Amino acid sequence: MDSSPLEGLRILDLSRLLPGPYCTRIFVDFGAEVIRIEPPEGGDWLRDAGAIDASMGWLFQALNRGKKSLKLNLKSKEGRQIFLRLVETADVLFETFRPDVMHRLGLGYEVLSQLNPGLIYCSLTGYGSKGPYRERVGHDLNYIGLTGLLDLTGEEDGPPIIPATQVADIMGGLWAAIGILIALQSRQITGHGTRIDGSLLGAALASLPVEISRHMGGKTVGRGHGDLSGGLVCYNIYETKDGEYLTLAALEPRFWVNFCEIVGRRDLIGSQFAPAIHGDAIHEEMVELFKSRTRKEWVELLIEAEVCCEPVQTLEEAMECDPVNALEMITDSGLLPPLSMPYVMNIPPSPAPELGLDTMEILTELGYSFKELGRLKENGII
Repeated sequence: MDSSPLEGLRILDLSRLLPGPYCTRIFVDFGAEVIRIEPPEGGDWLRDAGAIDASMGWLFQALNRGKKSLKLNLKSKEGRQIFLRLVETADVLFETFRPDVMHRLGLGYEVLSQLNPGLIYCSLTGYGSKGPYRERVGHDLNYIGLTGLLDLTGEEDGPPIIPATQVADIMGGLWAAIGILIALQSRQITGHGTRIDGSLLGAALASLPVEISRHMGGKTVGRGHGDLSGGLVCYNIYETKDGEYLTLAALEPRFWVNFCEIVGRRDLIGSQFAPAIHGDAIHEEMVELFKSRTRKEWVELLIEAEVCCEPVQTLEEAMECDPVNALEMITDSGLLPPLSMPYVMNIPPSPAPELGLDTMEILTELGYSFKELGRLKENGII
C-alpha cells in the first residue's frame, strides 16, 4: 500500500507537554494532518526544554515531527472567531486544559458540535472532569502516587521507586488515541461526532489490572510482594558476579524446569513459586547462584535456552543491541511506532514545526487575505 490509513484526517491539537503531543504523534505517523494551535507569546514550554538548538527542545522535536503549527490567541475575540472557522474543517479537536477552560472561552463541546456535528472532541485532564480534584494541578508522579502504583514499586523494605518512564502520561496519550479511533469508527456508522473525556489519573489506574484484581480477590498486595513485582524467585532481578544484573521471568513451569536443568539445579524445580524474601533459604540460593557467573557468562549460557532470561542493559547498550535495532524504530527525530504495517511510511518524517510556521498557509486556506493576515499579526492575534 502506498497511502496512509489516516490520510485526509485533520486534528486540531491544543495540548502541551508530553501526554497530548504523544497522542497526536500517533496520528501524524499514520498520515493524519495535525495542526498544533499555540499562543503567539511562546507556545509549548517543551519548545525550549533541553533545546537541540536555539529554538527547539529535543523532546518537543521527537513528539511533534510532521505536525503543523498555528499561532493563535484564543483569549481574543477575533482569535476565537478564527478558531471557530478552523473547527468547521476539522475531524478531531484534542485539548488538555483543566475542565471548563474551553467552556469559559466559549469554545466548549456544546458550541463546537453545533458548528460541526461530526466533530470528535477529546479532553485529557489530570484528574478527570468530575470529582473533588477536577481543578487540581498535577504531574505524572502525583497520579501514580495517588493510584497506589508508586507504592507498589520497589523492594519490600525500601522506599517507593520512581519509574524510569512517565506511566500516566504515556498511558493517558495511548488511551486518548484509542478513544479517538473508536469515535471515528462510530462516526462512520452514525454520522455524528462525540465527546471523549480521559484523565491521567484514570490512565495510571488502568495500568494496574493485575494488582487491583489481586486486591479485589482478597490477596495481599504490597511493595515487593506481587507475583510480577519482586515477590517470587522465578520472576525477579538478580545481581551477577561482576555487579551487573539479569532478569529472570520463568513463570511457566516448563521455562523454570529448563532453567533448573541448564544450571544443574534440578533440586530447585519444586521451588518455582517460593517467595523472594531476604534470608529465605531458596531466595538466598538463587542469589548466590546468579553471583557465580558474570552477566556475559549468563547471557552466553542461556542464549539458546527457553528460560525467559535477559540482561539488564543501560539505555546506551539497548540502543546498540541487535534485537532493539531489528525493530527499526530508532530515528534521528525520535521513535517510530512499534508496529509493522503495510501502510506505515518508511521515509524520514518531517521535523517538528517552528512556532507558527504554518499560520499563513492555514489561514489563507480559510479565506483570509494577505491584508487581513498582516492586521491580525500586528494586533497579536496570530
